[in-house]
Amino acid sequence: MTENEITKIFEDFEKLKVLIVGDVMIDKYVYGKVERVSPEAPVPVVDVQRTDSRLGGAGNVALNLSSLGSKPILCSVIGDDDAGNELIEIFNHNDLKTKGIIKSKNRKTTIKTRIIGNQHQLLRIDSEIKDDLDKNDNELLIQKFEELINDVDVVIFQDYDKGVLCSANISELIKIANSANKRTIVDPKKKNFFEYKNTDLFKPNLKEIKDGLNKEKLETIEDIKLSINELE
Repeated sequence: MTENEITKIFEDFEKLKVLIVGDVMIDKYVYGKVERVSPEAPVPVVDVQRTDSRLGGAGNVALNLSSLGSKPILCSVIGDDDAGNELIEIFNHNDLKTKGIIKSKNRKTTIKTRIIGNQHQLLRIDSEIKDDLDKNDNELLIQKFEELINDVDVVIFQDYDKGVLCSANISELIKIANSANKRTIVDPKKKNFFEYKNTDLFKPNLKEIKDGLNKEKLETIEDIKLSINELE
């Protein structure tokens, strides 16, 4: 690939409007020092020095696309809670559009908190609801997706198995995107692995392929093709 071709790729990114639908979350990091063990239990005591909140899940994908010059729009359901307000603040701080974000009183905003002591991760605490969206939230998500679809060039389904993307909405969202002649890209997880039919690009990593096909050992493309044929 020539330098001019690489330059053109980045120039094209600057024109691209991307709708990202899926699970958004906060990745929180708590940094501190460990100098003693707790007298209450054989665990380290972390003297907190600082905390850092970052965009996680589909939010991180939006941030990466924005850094390449494209214009991402997130479409998701988060909790109507303090963490949801913090998430919106992080979006705004990074100049990311939030017009596709729905706040729900029936869910909590996902937070993954990592405790770092002396530069080593000691613990991760997950606060989340992983159930599929209820009927009302699902209808709101589909409606919001329909409102946004004509303003974008491509759709990314960013699935982390947290319930925003589910069997009740995936096929409908794909149908809407295809009817609008929008390219569709999928980054799947295990739960909905086989729901993403009629998309343009399906992009699991090796672990996700193994999980989705329920195979522990896959070493070549032929192994993957054979496993898919067995399912058919």
